[in-house]
Amino acid sequence: MLVGRQDEVQRLADLVGAARRGNGGVLVLRGEPGIGKSALLDHVRQAASGFMVIEASGSEFESELPFAALHQLCVPIKADLPDALRVAFGLATGTPQLFQVGLATLGLLGQAAKDRPVLCLVDDAHWLDDASAKALTFLARRIASEPIAMVFAARYGLEELPSLVLDGLPDADARTLLRATLDEQVRDRIVAEARGNPLALLELPKAGGFAPPDTSTITSRIERSFQARLDSLSDEVRLLLTLASADPTGDPNLLWTAASRLGVEAAAGGAAEASGLVEFGTRVRFCHPLARSAVYRAADAGLLHNVHRALADVTDATTDPDRRAWHRSQSGTGPNEDVATELEDSASRARSRGGVAAAAAFLERAAALSADNSKRVDRTLAAAQAKLDAGATDAAAALLTTVELKTLDERTQAKADLLRGQVAFVRHGDSNGPTFMLHAARRLADIDPAWSRTCFLDALEMAMVVGRGSGVMDMVLNAARSAPPATDFLDALVLLNTSGHKAAVPALRDVLADSAAWTRRPALATMVAGELWDIDAHTAIVDWLMKTGRQSGAPMVLRLGLAQGALEAALTGDLPKAVDAIAEEEALADAIGTPSMTYPRLFVTALRGRREEATELIETATTVAKAKGIGQLVANVHWSAAVLHNGLGDYPAALAMARQAAAAGDLFLAGAAMPELVEAAVRCGENDLAASALESLTERTQASGTPWGLGLTAYSRGMVTGDEDDYRAAIELLADSPGRTYQARAHLLYGEWLRRQNRRLDARTQLRTAHDLLSTIGMEAFARRAFDELRATGAQARSRATNSLDELTMQETHIARLVATGATSKEVAARLFLSPRTIDAHLRNIFRKLGITSRRQLRDLPDLR
Repeated sequence: MLVGRQDEVQRLADLVGAARRGNGGVLVLRGEPGIGKSALLDHVRQAASGFMVIEASGSEFESELPFAALHQLCVPIKADLPDALRVAFGLATGTPQLFQVGLATLGLLGQAAKDRPVLCLVDDAHWLDDASAKALTFLARRIASEPIAMVFAARYGLEELPSLVLDGLPDADARTLLRATLDEQVRDRIVAEARGNPLALLELPKAGGFAPPDTSTITSRIERSFQARLDSLSDEVRLLLTLASADPTGDPNLLWTAASRLGVEAAAGGAAEASGLVEFGTRVRFCHPLARSAVYRAADAGLLHNVHRALADVTDATTDPDRRAWHRSQSGTGPNEDVATELEDSASRARSRGGVAAAAAFLERAAALSADNSKRVDRTLAAAQAKLDAGATDAAAALLTTVELKTLDERTQAKADLLRGQVAFVRHGDSNGPTFMLHAARRLADIDPAWSRTCFLDALEMAMVVGRGSGVMDMVLNAARSAPPATDFLDALVLLNTSGHKAAVPALRDVLADSAAWTRRPALATMVAGELWDIDAHTAIVDWLMKTGRQSGAPMVLRLGLAQGALEAALTGDLPKAVDAIAEEEALADAIGTPSMTYPRLFVTALRGRREEATELIETATTVAKAKGIGQLVANVHWSAAVLHNGLGDYPAALAMARQAAAAGDLFLAGAAMPELVEAAVRCGENDLAASALESLTERTQASGTPWGLGLTAYSRGMVTGDEDDYRAAIELLADSPGRTYQARAHLLYGEWLRRQNRRLDARTQLRTAHDLLSTIGMEAFARRAFDELRATGAQARSRATNSLDELTMQETHIARLVATGATSKEVAARLFLSPRTIDAHLRNIFRKLGITSRRQLRDLPDLR
């Protein structure tokens, strides 16, 4: 039994016991070096009888190599590796997709767990390479229904997983740990100095317990205690230990071959093991990670250069070129173009395998070893781009500061400006991204007009995210007027900004008709299609996004397609389809470890009229949008909130939200907010405001000329003018459009107007139609409005039966629909990046909530058809 760790041992026993019963789980043991994380891993390894134990360890010297730790974990499993893992491990060609790698790992471990439960132990997880960390996090989130337990030991990181923070031992337990070796006076001094750190309690006595009080960190003192053991060792043994510390693979064959080149005799291994710092077996292991780092840091530069040179010489250039290049780069050669080129090649290989963090590290070192200044600059900029792609924004910015911009030519300065723009864009609260993009566009205007236009468009898309209300978008559009003319979004949007919709709509339509133009900017294309109320164009874009995303495995393309598909389905009255798309997008976002796209769920919840759920989403989205400076999301929040409050009949609140959404002026969102603004303004007696909003809406929709846009404009005009012909025109136009949500609202508004004209019989016809449509769609708040209006006419509406799916979460609803269509658990699992066992667990919950017992009954439910 570990001294003073009874609670931690019990927590691990519970985890292992649950996994033995088929309820998988994960725990991150978190704490400072020496606090006992590795000891607890040793304990759970011994306690997990009957488990298949597989292990991996992060390495300070391998933290940049993609999938290095995942490879350690998967290789011991005696099974054929799935294709996704073969690609990730460099055993097959291709570009690994993180969620496919994670799903393949889940399948591999799930298969192994059929014979006996699996225990995964990952030590030094703070040093995991980025790709492995993401894949293992993906895995950890998806083992709840598997007989798999995962335990990580980390100083920091993996914050999204359940954790147990290890504190220092209480004084009584610390004294127990020391009682057998020291007298009471010395023991009390060491207990005070160690502050409950178990490794410090064991190591400090070996370094001398009577030393003066030391104010340095416990980690530094433990490292010094390990280094103190080196003093009594011969130079040959220290050389062997340094060699072992510099080799991250722990491969004894590699170690002894390199040692032979350095003249180290095999007998030195015995003395090295006798020091207690290292053991030689099938793998070379240090007694503790701090021992390894202590040995490495104790060596002088010359010794380290010799060690790395020897390791480079014995590392196979064909099978392991990246480690060889890295050792060569650490061998003290000084500027060396050959080594720099090797590192550049390693960066290319790392990037092709999804290891952008590794690519950045290789490129940064390549830049440092570049003898030629122009190559050094190019490699530094490439390293900064890789750092940015890996999410290391501050590191990218720091690299950019090392480049002397004044000495660069215009093209290279433009590259630097682009990177500075990207860095600013992803930093919260920094709105200078579009400005740097404009600098680049102007530099390139004469020497590369096509690239210059690309920079203008990049600046424009950045400005749209920041939000028009900031003024950045208008600045970009004004600057873009100087760009050479071409038929693309840039000229069309400049024309829209300067001359209005009537002049710009033909140009915008031309761009949407040219798939070669909009496929390069699909996000922008969806907004333009929305601005034109052109559902056919929007559908074509969504279909392309979905097809391309699924075929290529590109998560961002597929997520955009799902989010836009959800929004389109909601606008056209197919809320079940919208819910399915939202659930799948959220599953994909979770798979790659990024936040989901908020706006489709926000709008669907508002359209349903679920006040409590929508209010919570609105508050969360507003906080995130303001913190990150995403003005576009703020406008989405205001539009959705206006829809919510109009449905609930809270017209003052709807007016406030619609005014803000319209005033922001964002593409599509400003126009979409106008009908909400007209309705709320009329109900609040703000007639001048309603008339002004109607004028703006009319200018937009007349230019586009679609039945959808013209129909909602017609009913908005009816509210302002009170002309019955406008309501009838709206219903006729919207009947010919896919906009069922607006068609239903047109019947509701016409029925409300008729009732206020005391035409009760006519009102009942419209209100019944509205109630049936709104109830069928699932627009609950608007349906209640129709129900109340019908009662006010003296009629009774049929109350909508409770939807049997209302008790299900969005993900459960999506799973139920997929299974109802005949999909197997395996097929659903692949779609949602889960294991088949997890899908079966969800199905059990679905059956319980719906009061059914079989898949056949699920297929018979009318709400799933």
